[in-house]
Amino acid sequence: MDETEFWELIDSTRAAADGDPEEHADLLVERLLGRDPDAVLDFARHFESRYNRAYRWDLWGAAAVLLDGVSDDAFDYFRCWLIGQGREIFEGALHDPDSLAELLGEFDEEIDGDGEELGYAADEAYEQLTGTVAPDLGIPPARQEPEGTPIDFEDDAKLASYYPRLWERFAAG
Repeated sequence: MDETEFWELIDSTRAAADGDPEEHADLLVERLLGRDPDAVLDFARHFESRYNRAYRWDLWGAAAVLLDGVSDDAFDYFRCWLIGQGREIFEGALHDPDSLAELLGEFDEEIDGDGEELGYAADEAYEQLTGTVAPDLGIPPARQEPEGTPIDFEDDAKLASYYPRLWERFAAG
C-alpha cells in the first residue's frame, strides 16, 4: 500500500462514517479486512509514522485549545483523530497548527478530537485476518518527549498568543 492508497482509505471511510470517529474506525477495520495481512501492516506503518510525526508540542498546544485542555492520553487520541481527518488537514496542522481554525469545519468537542479507535483499526484487522498479534512494524520508535519547545497549557494568555485563530474560534468568549 502506498501513501496515496493510505489516504484514500482514510478519506473514503471517514466520508462513509459521516465524520463519526467510532464509525470511521469500524469502517476502516471492515475495509482492511478485505486486504491481505501485508497490506494491513503497510497501512499500520503509514498510520504509525504519521502518528509519531505529530508528537509535537505545538500540536499538543493546538489540541489543548480545541479540547479545552488535553492529557497525555487525550493527545494520543487527538493525533489519531487528526490523521483520520485526511491528508490536507493533517499536513496543514503539521505545517501550522493554528491553521486548524480554518481547516476544520464543524467541531463538536463531544465526539471530535478523539480518534482512539482509529489507532487500533489496523491491529484489529490484522488479528482478525491472521489470528495473531501484529508483528513489530520495523519503523523507528516514537520519541520519548514531544518535538519542539514545551508549552504551558495552563497559561491562557500564552495559548492565545501562540494560536490566535484557534483561540478566537474555539476558546474566546
